[in-house]
Formats: sequence, C-alpha cells, structure tokens
Amino acid sequence: MEIYKDSSKSIAERVEDLVSKMSIKEKVGQLNQKMLGWNAYKVSSENIELTKEFMDEVAFGDGVGAIYGLFRADGWNSHVTMGVNIKDSIRVVNEIQKYVVENTRLGIPLLIAEECPHGHEALEATTFPTNIGIGATWNPELYREVCGTISKELRARGGHLALVSTLDIATDPRWGRTEECFSEDPYLAGQFSENAVYGIQGHRKEELKQDNKAAIVLKHFCAQGATMGGHNGKSTNIGQRELREIHLYGMEKGAKAGALGCMAAYNDIDGVPCHINRALLTDILRGQMGFEGLVMSDGVGVDRLNSVTGSLEKSGAGAVYAGVDLNLWNKSFLVLEDAINKGLLNESDLDIAVKRVLKVKFELGLFEKYKADEELALSVIGSESSREVALRVAREVPVLLKNDNETLPIGNNIKNIAVIGPNSDKIYNQLGDYTQWQEDGKVITVLEGIKKHADKDVKIHYEHGCSVRGYEKDEFASALETAKKCDVVILVLGGSSTREASMSFDNNGAVFMNEFTSEIDCGEAVDLADLNLGGVQQDLAREIKALGKKIVTVLIQGRPHSIPWFKDNSDAILSCWYPGEMGGDAIGEILFGKTNPSGKLAMSVPESVAQLPVYYNRKDETNYIDMSAKPLYSFGFGLSYTTFSYNDFKFNNNSLTVEELNKGKRFEVSMTLENTGGYTGKEVMQLYIYDMESCITRRLKELKDFCKAGKAEVAPGESKEITLSVGYDELGIFNYNLDYVVEPGNVKLMIGNSSDNTIFEKIVIIE
Repeated sequence: MEIYKDSSKSIAERVEDLVSKMSIKEKVGQLNQKMLGWNAYKVSSENIELTKEFMDEVAFGDGVGAIYGLFRADGWNSHVTMGVNIKDSIRVVNEIQKYVVENTRLGIPLLIAEECPHGHEALEATTFPTNIGIGATWNPELYREVCGTISKELRARGGHLALVSTLDIATDPRWGRTEECFSEDPYLAGQFSENAVYGIQGHRKEELKQDNKAAIVLKHFCAQGATMGGHNGKSTNIGQRELREIHLYGMEKGAKAGALGCMAAYNDIDGVPCHINRALLTDILRGQMGFEGLVMSDGVGVDRLNSVTGSLEKSGAGAVYAGVDLNLWNKSFLVLEDAINKGLLNESDLDIAVKRVLKVKFELGLFEKYKADEELALSVIGSESSREVALRVAREVPVLLKNDNETLPIGNNIKNIAVIGPNSDKIYNQLGDYTQWQEDGKVITVLEGIKKHADKDVKIHYEHGCSVRGYEKDEFASALETAKKCDVVILVLGGSSTREASMSFDNNGAVFMNEFTSEIDCGEAVDLADLNLGGVQQDLAREIKALGKKIVTVLIQGRPHSIPWFKDNSDAILSCWYPGEMGGDAIGEILFGKTNPSGKLAMSVPESVAQLPVYYNRKDETNYIDMSAKPLYSFGFGLSYTTFSYNDFKFNNNSLTVEELNKGKRFEVSMTLENTGGYTGKEVMQLYIYDMESCITRRLKELKDFCKAGKAEVAPGESKEITLSVGYDELGIFNYNLDYVVEPGNVKLMIGNSSDNTIFEKIVIIE
C-alpha cells in the first residue's frame, strides 16, 4: 500500500509521500476552488447529472482542492438550482466525490466548503441569530452549542469547511457587514471566536474524523471592519499597534484553539492588500500566532490585485508567496504553473500551500471516508434539538433598552394589541444576509410569536404600515385606525438584509444596490451614510404617538440605528437584531414575561451618525459644542425585568510582580450578586481596566473579563458568588517596539454592569 493511503502512518508522512508523487499540474489543482458549486450538477428524480463545467474543473488539475457552495440556496443562485433538499444533497455530494476519486490519477477527495455564518446556508438547515445578536448574549458557551449544531448539520450533509465570520470588529455601524460582527470590543469578540472553533471542530483533532465535526474557516483576516467611512472591502487607515490591540486578537484566540482555516480580507492595511501581505499572512499569522491551518482567499480577492500587480500571474504568485493557500474563484490561481515557468513563483512555495490543503483533508479523514449518510442527515438537519438550541440562544439576544413604568412585560389587563411595522411578519427581514430559502412554517415571525404567547382572550391586530426603505404612506390610514382601538401598539421596525432573486449580484455574491429596493438596507456591500431608520418608519411612529397610545418599539436590525426620537417617545424599546428562525417565539416570550431579557449591547448605539466613532474603548473624553459625544446607549448596557445588587467585594492581591504575573498569578475580585427584584434573571458582570502608567497612550476602559451570572439564572432573593480576574495576557501592552510586555505601575480595575456604570473600582499595583 502506498504511504499516503495507509491510515496507520502519520499525517506528516502521508502528506510528504503524496506531494512527492504530484506533478505541478496536480499541485495547482489542489489549490483550485474556481467554480460555483451549484453549477456542478443537475438533479432529477431519477439521477444526478454532473455538468461538463464540473468535469472540466476536475480535468484542469487532474483533481480539485475544494468546491464552494454546493448547497448554497439564496438569491444569488436562485436562477440555477433554488437549492437542493437533504436527500438529493447526499446523492450530489457522494456522486461528486466518487467522480473525483475514480477519475483522477491520485484519487484525492475534495473539500466541500460552505457558508455557515449563522447556520449552514442550505435548504432545511437551522438558521440562528446573526453575530451582532450573538454578541449581545454575552454567552460564548451557549454559542459553542450553536456552532456544534451547525457543524453537525454541515458534516451530515457531506460538508467539510465551515466559513464563519468571527474576526471582524465592528468599529463603524455604517458598514453593511456589521451584522456579521460579534462586537466593537476585541476581548468579547475573541471569546466568541474561540468558542466557534471548539463548537465546529471540537477540542481535539481526533474529533475531526467524526461525522459531527468540520474544519472552520475564520473570516475575515484582517481589520475589514475598520475600513474608512464604513465602505465595504476598502482601505483601512490604522497603524500596527491599532492592528494588534484591536483586530488581531480574535484570530490569535482562534489559532490557539486550533482553527484549521482562515480567509483573507478584501481590504488593505496601510496600502498593502491583505491577500498579498506576507507580513500579515506568514510572519504574524504563522510565525507569531502559531497558526497551522490553510488560508483561503476571499471571492476573487486575488484577481482584484491585478490593478496593483498588473497581471494574473503576478497576482497569483504574490498571493501564494504571501501565504494564501486555497483559491476562491480567482483566475489568477489557474495560471500558477505559468507563474512558475516565468520565474515569478518557486515550486517550493507552491508545495507549502499544497501541503496545507492536503493536511486538512487527512485530518478530516477523507481518504478513509468521504461518503455522506442519508439516514444521518435526515435525522440531524433541522431537527427539533437544533431548533431548541436556536430558541435558547434567541432568548438571550434581545436587549431591553428602555422600560418606563414597567411597560414590559405586557400585563393581562391589556386586551387589544396592535402589531404594526414592516418587520412584524416578514420571514427574511429577521434572518440576515447569507440566508437560504425557508420552508413554509419553519420561521416564526414576531407577529406569530406575539399571537402564540398572548393570553387567549387578547386580540392581536396587525398592520404592515410601511416598508423598510420606501416612502409610500398609503398604508398609514389603516395602521392608525387599528392603533386607535388598541391599548398598546407594538411597533416592529428596523432594517433588513433580505435577498431576492430579482436583484443583481456582483461576481462575489454581493448585491448591486443600483436600483431602489424597498426592504434591503444591510448586508454585504450595503453600506449606509445615514443611520436613522429608513424610509417613513419614524413618520409612522410619530403619527401613532400623536394618538396617545403606549408604544413598545421592537427593533429587528443588523446594525445599531440612530434612534433618539424613539428613546424619547417609546415607553419601551427592545433591540432584537436578526434573531433567527426561532426569534419570533423568543420575542413573544419576552414581551409577555415568560422570559426575562438578559442581552447587553455588544456595540454602542450612536445618537447621530455625526458622532462616529462612538465605540467605548477610546483614548480620551471628547465632546462637541453642538451635541454630546456620548452614545445614545453604551457598550455593555441592557435592562432586565428584575434588579441586581453587587456586594462583598474581595481581592486576593493588592499587588503582584511582573514575574508573578508571567508565571500565571492573577488579580482576582470576588463578589456577591443578589437578585433584589421579582423575576428570575441573568446579569452580565463586567470587569474593565485602565492602565494609569504606560509608555504609550492607553484606552480609558478596556473589557478584560465578564461573567453572565455564573452562567445560570438567579432567582428572586437568591445570591451567587462571582469571581472575575485579570492576568498577564489581559494586562500586557504593545510597547514602543511592538513587543507584548507587562509594565510596572498602577492599574485601575472597574466592575460594572455596563461600560458607563462602574459599581466598584480598585487600584492594584504591578511591581
């Protein structure tokens, strides 16, 4: 038996043996992922027909590294397949793998790469809240369960690479992809990145060969959320220290957790595009972070370098040399053999990339088993247990921003409720970008959730009212008539990332906003200059307010919108982000008190776009003469139906030496959290630091630890002991030379329930 086919040999031995047998053509083939996967097949009731395009793809390199989006089912590919059901998915993936193995010289299986930003983007898969809502849960352990469910559904379908957005930091809410970010804070986002890896891949590499784990591709690397003006995929105006303090942390956490993949970002950093940035992709990522996985290009991200390099050969060669291993739709990777022949790329550099791709295939066990199992897929995908996880996380997403006079939960004295607004009963408005077509009855809308959880004798009256972005007011009259006869008006407003088949798309799947659409105002390439609610939503709210009715504003959105009018005029505000397929159920529970909201803002809410940036971890307190510079709602803020008190603060140390910290000692603060209200609830306790003596300017507050009520609910009158801590990793800085060090001096530790509400503080000394 050849070494690479012998499972008793080490992966390193098998990879070396296989590469030694490969021609340049076959090596280039293993870096190839050029075609759109849904174009690889045609499905009929009788059989699966593989297309000539797919066969040509395989023949080009006598094998293929990966295929993207085999099962993707959204507006971009609706004109071709409209997706493929579970049974046919298994037939498709098995036929494709069989063809590749049996019709190539070396018989190397391919990787199936799929979008999984908030669920596998395939028919019948479970759809979870988008990341900006996940961040608001402040519950990374629960997110690990979400990712475990995603991984289970993906692998059961025959997928291997889960493309998950975890690395972008949301510094500018004008950016359309804000919905894909966990937070404006690197520490909070980093905890979710780490748990994404553990959820998708498991804790041990041996788990990757199981039928419920996949390899994760973390995206986007790096600093794509910091582009100037919130423009998608453009230039990033940050220095090396800002890069390290804010934007590298999530990838560092992911690399330490064992992530097997990451995706290069479209933007440049100080003029150097990420796809050709060797200092970023090799020196920092692999040299400093110890990352051992593969780097995938973003869609046509290498071809876009042609304006810099001048040719496809130079773009492809430059990207491989920089550290990009796996193609995604780039023509420039198809001419790598020409680049070698022209002396633009060494074959040894090509070999390095090929080995990384093959290593992932061996770690997944594909050479021993590449076929998917129909029975397993049918039992796992979209199962009741998956929906139960979606409901549990959806309950922790909403953030209660305002609740005057205990407007919420809605009491049983309310008998007529008006539900009005464009996001009340539209499935795709609450699911976010990168969302597959949904089967009837699978998604519970806000209106359906309200009807489900209201008392039987309560009458629910619904009106659409207006669209998200349109300016027509012809539905106002009926909305106002309905509001007049009701005791409470629930306004379900916000934004939408819905994709429709009639839209036109760029060659990387981003929507072209070259025509007015009445719904979409968020998502990839959908950047805003104005953060007020779109269209006539506020006009509708004003006219309803004039009726003197109680108003509960429920926001379904992919970014923080500027809502000062709603803060002044709503009786209650609940920000629910894009809450996923079970979101309406969870929102209904919260509105009627069956669930106590526990979300906290993972991103500050600006009063006006003119204030930006308003992220909390700035370096100085500033103001304007015409308005406050403070956000409308600060990072970490969120109300509850109950109240909590913090008592009995105790520190284990007042001072530690640098050496002690380096050896693992930590400053610990313990405290008692007591539920002093009438509802069972969860509190998020937050620890911030301020370095009072430093060789560089420091941020006034930096989140360094948090705890969500001991990861459990606290009953009325109950107390829990909570401990928060900081050590070497949290107290270090990048000094003049960009070395990570802990400096002697005084550090202020601040405990609070939001970034702008410190309950206790203490100065500790680093000797």
